[in-house]
Amino acid sequence: MENKNNKKWFLGAHLSIAKGFDHALYEARSLGCTALQIFTKNANTWNERDISETEIKRFLQAKHETGIEMVASHTSYLINPASEEPEIQKKSIRALKAELIRAGKLELSCVVIHPGAHKGTGVKQGLDRIAENLDTVFDQLTTHIPLLLLETTAGQGSSLGNCFNHLSTIMEKVARPEKLGICMDTSHIFAAGYDIRTDQSYEQTMDAFESAIGFQHLHLFHLNDSKKDMGSGIDRHEHIGKGFIGTNAFRRIMNDSRFMHIPKIIETPKENNMDRVNLTLLKTMAGFYFQVIDVTGANLNPINGPTK
Repeated sequence: MENKNNKKWFLGAHLSIAKGFDHALYEARSLGCTALQIFTKNANTWNERDISETEIKRFLQAKHETGIEMVASHTSYLINPASEEPEIQKKSIRALKAELIRAGKLELSCVVIHPGAHKGTGVKQGLDRIAENLDTVFDQLTTHIPLLLLETTAGQGSSLGNCFNHLSTIMEKVARPEKLGICMDTSHIFAAGYDIRTDQSYEQTMDAFESAIGFQHLHLFHLNDSKKDMGSGIDRHEHIGKGFIGTNAFRRIMNDSRFMHIPKIIETPKENNMDRVNLTLLKTMAGFYFQVIDVTGANLNPINGPTK
């Protein structure tokens, strides 16, 4: 996908692997995506899964056929490296290692993780444990693994990552910070109290991120509107422009030259073919000329975005 200045953009959605890893890529192409996010296993269980050589081969072939090289995975929601409970720490380390190994076999670009929740033991202690447990994971993996991205969070309950300084602290504490990057979720930062609705508040929030972390560490956006108002601390995604954030912030991100080459993924509700609607809206905001191609290569829905 290229914009009016003929520069590469990466835009996609989180899609299911229920019909196979390779099928998710073909579905992404049918939606006109140039990026994709998946779960490599059931996100709500500790049970792991092995990936067969056949699955890997089909997935890599599908990447070649679709031209979609930017693929991220999201870790299980159960993983909590901030926990003080030895059993949860053990399970979290094992699960994160397994996720990174699967992602490496599939040659994914990155893996996204929620930093974790301290469960009442305190922010500092939680951040210390996250860094220690990530160090353990990295030390135990000898094969190539994708970049691990700490995701901004809404701050629901005792979850960490709702403050940019939380993420910068983790990156400062780990022994191998080159293994880490950041994923910014628009719904999450808004729910955490970072306003991005007006031009002024958008710049203030981005300045705060640059000051605390630095844009060089930002490797992925999750573009989601919010069902809840700013500062609610509640993580509920809404369709683009239909929530409390509104359209201006997304138009700014889609046209912000600082973020032109950073992949952008939607995680909006799936009903009524809304992935296509949300992606179309974002492309139109950015002034794309684009077309939707199905798995056979046929042009299903040519759409012209604005030229200015």
